[in-house]
Amino acid sequence: MFPTLVLMVLLCLAPGSLACDAGTSPFKSTGIACRVTKPAALVLNQKTTQVIQAAFRHAKYPSMKGEKSILFIGKVLYGLNNLEIHNLSIGKSEVELRENDAIGIEIHNVSATFKGTLHYGYGSWLINLGHSVDFEIESHIDLRVNTKLYCGKGRVTADTSDCTLTFHKLLLHLQGDKQPGWMKKLFTDFISFTVKLVIKSQICKEINTVANIMADFIQERAELFLSDGDIGVDISLTTSPSMRASYIESHHKGLVLYRKVPSSFLNESVFSPALLSESRMLYFWISDQVLNPMVKAAHEDRRFIRHIAGDELKELFQVDLSRTMPDILNQIISSDNPVAKVWSLAAPELSMNPQGTIVKSAAAVELRINSSDAESPSLYIETDVEVAVQASYANKKLFLDANPISITIRKVSDSAGMDLDTDSDMDYFKEMVHRIGIPKVISYLEPGLTSLMDSNDLNLFEIINPEIITQEGYVVIQLDFGFPHHLLVDFLKKNF
Repeated sequence: MFPTLVLMVLLCLAPGSLACDAGTSPFKSTGIACRVTKPAALVLNQKTTQVIQAAFRHAKYPSMKGEKSILFIGKVLYGLNNLEIHNLSIGKSEVELRENDAIGIEIHNVSATFKGTLHYGYGSWLINLGHSVDFEIESHIDLRVNTKLYCGKGRVTADTSDCTLTFHKLLLHLQGDKQPGWMKKLFTDFISFTVKLVIKSQICKEINTVANIMADFIQERAELFLSDGDIGVDISLTTSPSMRASYIESHHKGLVLYRKVPSSFLNESVFSPALLSESRMLYFWISDQVLNPMVKAAHEDRRFIRHIAGDELKELFQVDLSRTMPDILNQIISSDNPVAKVWSLAAPELSMNPQGTIVKSAAAVELRINSSDAESPSLYIETDVEVAVQASYANKKLFLDANPISITIRKVSDSAGMDLDTDSDMDYFKEMVHRIGIPKVISYLEPGLTSLMDSNDLNLFEIINPEIITQEGYVVIQLDFGFPHHLLVDFLKKNF
């Protein structure tokens, strides 16, 4: 059962308020697609037994009552109470993805002892007696669960109603007596049948409960991972998950929310299943129509503002540039306490193509001497920048390689009214943006984005050889991964 549901760990599912509506073309409204392949299911299957054990132990077994007519004795009434499970062990588990059907899970060699108290009475016109005795039931069981994934109110829901328990052994022992006595022979047949029904009913019911608890748990984690402060993403499903023999695929809206209000609307998506392969464990397909509104929301949230001062600012200008530094800038930088403010004038525009992530940004820089003197020198620069960014992830860190496509200095002014429009000055400022400004921005973004991802526990995953591939209008992230132990531990601690 664990692979069935932990697949959601990496399917980036989050709760949604709208029902799925595939319409005639389910991919037209897809902003994010996630594909989990068969090798990933096999890795996640490694810890199936721990979740199955939790389901067995957490199941509530109700008291059972019945009656039986026995020749010469009359009507026998019985009740089994306080049924608890002990000495639980599980052999191996297997997982299978069934085309257009379900995720098949088979659990073999489940061994368990059920303990409780048997109350019984029998009577006729000759006798009327009541008794109580402790009992144990030894059982060896195989479990098969076919889990169907469907869309309910915009989110993935698991249906495990196709659940079968096969009993290879079910032995009733009274008061620890392993030898068959007349009482044991009397009760075993008709009580065993009742016990089988109750155990099957409660175990299958608990598995379905655990399945949906885990789905909710994973989706809550995914929602947190895709949100930060007032920025979030509505990744409600656009249609039910697609089941193939080699992968499971889900399709999501990917609408950006700012202060819980949708701030984007997806035009016709270019997604097609043919854009993803099956050679890696996990794939994310993300439209730039999702990423661009996220950048816009970050701008509206005033996240693209930075202050630099003192030695940090001075060190930036120790880079040797080919042009001579303008006098007023030199005067500011060489002062005891220079300060700078850098901010985005408008929301950056982001798009994808094979060259990388193309970012167009209009930014302003104000440099001055930190002084209460209103006449102290200051410099104001506005620039338009277009860069191609290649992203990679290694050693649990995000790396960004930014290459300028164009840099335009559109405005320069200073407090002294000095002429800074000369070709030499403009060339200096362009080079300053290229060799100082862009690298400095990247130096903030890399650890900042890494820290943001780590705050949502990405660093706890064993991510293997991730690739970030940009194409026209979208990006594909493909990777292999190790078993997410922390997710299982968190889930079991929280719920059992």
